[in-house]
Amino acid sequence: MTTNPAPVDWAAFRTAEPVLATTVEERFAQHTHHVLATLRRDGSPRTSGIEVRFHEGELWLGMMPGSLKVLDLKRDPRFALQANPGEGTGMGGGDVRVSGRAIEEHGPLKASYVKEVEPPEPFHLFRVELTDVTRTFVEDETYLVVEVWRPGGPVRVIKRT
Repeated sequence: MTTNPAPVDWAAFRTAEPVLATTVEERFAQHTHHVLATLRRDGSPRTSGIEVRFHEGELWLGMMPGSLKVLDLKRDPRFALQANPGEGTGMGGGDVRVSGRAIEEHGPLKASYVKEVEPPEPFHLFRVELTDVTRTFVEDETYLVVEVWRPGGPVRVIKRT
């Protein structure tokens, strides 16, 4: 039986795989709105629009109080987040997805976030812990390339024609 390594924060991912981390950050920076998937009470998926931000070496998810995605994450912190692919199929930087757990922050990091970002209050702030990062892109108009990273290992690269 294989056990999955513990999730890691964005800073640990960035240290382990700086090139992929930079690509993922750049993809998320291309657009303001992205898609968050959470789990409903019955276990079925729910997708919601969300803005994300990188701050103090972490990936953050900010949400309005009472939103269904907040309730979902408080009940079950597992999530998947997909960067907005934008118009057309060019996807500069490829299609990017991250998955893991969202941990609500109430302490000094939230205060620092509020000071820099000045979000509308009240709000919920979740710090991301990663279980995987995936980038998919087309190389030389010939290959579909999938890069997959999980804690404790290197990036796996899969090429398909």
